[in-house]
Amino acid sequence: MVIDCFKEDNPLIQKKLKEVSVEEGLEIATKLFEILNERGDGIGLAANQVGIDAQVAVVNVREPLILINPKIVSKENEIPYYEGCLSFPGKGVHTKRYETIQVETAQVEGSWIFSGVSEGNNESRGSWEKDKSNQDRELRILEAVCVQHEIDHLNGMRILDRQVDTTIRVEKKIGRNQLVTIKKGDAVKVLKYKKAQNFLNQGWEIE
Repeated sequence: MVIDCFKEDNPLIQKKLKEVSVEEGLEIATKLFEILNERGDGIGLAANQVGIDAQVAVVNVREPLILINPKIVSKENEIPYYEGCLSFPGKGVHTKRYETIQVETAQVEGSWIFSGVSEGNNESRGSWEKDKSNQDRELRILEAVCVQHEIDHLNGMRILDRQVDTTIRVEKKIGRNQLVTIKKGDAVKVLKYKKAQNFLNQGWEIE
């Protein structure tokens, strides 16, 4: 059962989890896949999301993957992403992730590379094939993001800790003859913006 952090306390959700043996990790991964398959609404799950203190996570985007004591050893090309989490249902957030990552795990010699970067030259392909290629690229990016998301869990990091502000702020332009209120200490003046410039240069501020 995945612990809903909005309704229940999960002391492991912000804790760096302990490393485990490959044998123990595979047993935990089997349980995680069972939970994920039974729910049918997720593409990844980490051990602490179900109350287990172990550096184990599973991902199922393009194919089932097991991550035991995983470490990201390199990352390239930061991209914006919008992601959700089974531990925080209904709370999607904007984050920044990497399009390409290289990951080492305890049960695999060498490393895995997850990437949304296109392979080869697609210019000669037909429209249907291009569309298929684009869908595959989106899946590969999703997989790379999901792996980063799950590894975050194993290090006690939530998507809420990754949230970025996407608000676009437009600075309001003040007209030369527009009245403004300026202040310095306890002193307050109301005057046209063009006349306020001298005061602003002397340390006054617009309220």
